[in-house]
Amino acid sequence: MALEIEFDKTIVPRAPDDPIYDAAAAARLAFWRTRGEVQVGFAAERGEANFYNQTKWFGPHRRVLVVRTPDVLTLATDGLSTPWAGVTSLENGVECELFMEFDAATMNDKLVSDWADTLLNIGDFVADEFEISAKVEKRGAILFYRLADEYSPLSDIILSRDTGRIVGLPFGIVPLVRATPITEIEIEDEDLSDEWATQAAIRALTRRRIAIPPTNNQII
Repeated sequence: MALEIEFDKTIVPRAPDDPIYDAAAAARLAFWRTRGEVQVGFAAERGEANFYNQTKWFGPHRRVLVVRTPDVLTLATDGLSTPWAGVTSLENGVECELFMEFDAATMNDKLVSDWADTLLNIGDFVADEFEISAKVEKRGAILFYRLADEYSPLSDIILSRDTGRIVGLPFGIVPLVRATPITEIEIEDEDLSDEWATQAAIRALTRRRIAIPPTNNQII
């Protein structure tokens, strides 16, 4: 009797040095290079990882890129869409990346560093929550994060749907999610009782003339 053994790699957890992580990073870098000049290095990075190479974003990448054009400076998370380490799921992490846009003329090195750290913190909350990118896709916008007092008069972060999509990732396309800081006064007279304060968030962005692509209004 002959014994035949078949190896099914889909049931084997990804190793700490799996090349899929670098492939994901390369796809994101290629995308952002179509949007502007990508600064060498990272504006912020927290690489503390466990034995499986999991950071708080569950993959090895937990960092923020800087992308520049003459008029706009963009900060973008780089790692939320990295496939998770030590698991077998065929998913691009939490299936999104966040970005913030600023007037390039107003940004100095300290502001870039401060906002990059804040974007990392927001990314931590996105990684901890369940299907935030799907909620944003369905609702259009959500009131998501409270800023530290040092950012006053800015007080909150709205996450909203964007038309941007990153292609070439290991397990398909992931959407960009825009992060917009707003002031308390922009929502002080709003009804925040609906889940995620969606209507208040949408109206605040509308007043700022930030377009939200159409959604199908299906609530998760």
